[in-house]
Amino acid sequence: MTSSHPLPPDLLESQISTVDLLLAMFPEANESEISPSDLALITSIREEGAESITSTPSEINLAVHVTLDATHSIQVNITAPLRSTQPSPPEPPEPTFSLRQPTWLDKASLSDLTSSLPTDIFSALDYLRDSGPTIIPLTTPSTTSKTETSSAPLVRVWFYFPSLSTREKRNHMVSWAPSHHLTGFVLAGKPGLLCLEGTPSNIDAYMNEIKTVSWGDIPSHQKKVSERYREVGEEGGNGVERKFERMEEITDTVGEKHGARQNRGDMAAIENWLKEKGLGEMFESVILQS
Repeated sequence: MTSSHPLPPDLLESQISTVDLLLAMFPEANESEISPSDLALITSIREEGAESITSTPSEINLAVHVTLDATHSIQVNITAPLRSTQPSPPEPPEPTFSLRQPTWLDKASLSDLTSSLPTDIFSALDYLRDSGPTIIPLTTPSTTSKTETSSAPLVRVWFYFPSLSTREKRNHMVSWAPSHHLTGFVLAGKPGLLCLEGTPSNIDAYMNEIKTVSWGDIPSHQKKVSERYREVGEEGGNGVERKFERMEEITDTVGEKHGARQNRGDMAAIENWLKEKGLGEMFESVILQS
């Protein structure tokens, strides 16, 4: 197994400056996404210096949305490594990136676009911005009709994970939800929770994308997730009322972590938080079933 060394303080600060610059390029709230824990790390290094960090994570992940025209954008997922295979590298490792497939672009076109991009993240972002509408095909892949998306009753579905830890997978859960018109939250740890609000077809499409794309490198027997509860609202009505304004991860913002590896959530804090949302009864229905 290849060893991993934390970047020296000066290179760590240089890498954080690169991430800061990327975030500054997409200043609006809907233009970039980063986890609270990664944002806290950036703030700590920015304000107190790299020497203040006692444990360096392997990477920082963020997603930016590049606007192509008035109605089309494309999501770029960026990873900035904070460790190196070399004990004393001359420079920080280059950030890597990938494009998330939008609904209006088929896989072949996405592959062609990806292969045409420069390997440097800043050059790639410039390319996407400069090319703009030329990237958008004249015809788009068939997707769920807008009528079905807008008229179908909303449901709220609760998924349970015996364990949910990988940061990259959690970032996908958060950043991929808006394109499916979903709101809710992700809670990592033991147990892990995923709550989704949206139409049944959009939730199904989202979960299929998570399982086949985000979890594509995970053996099938390890993809342990179960639907615990589905709220459908009153019969003949418009379904449930959304309780969440967006999709978010609450792992580092609700309660404190416990356990030898700090991976067990504060269930009392989670229950109180759900009560504040008017969903207190879900704690017993979803979590206490385990």
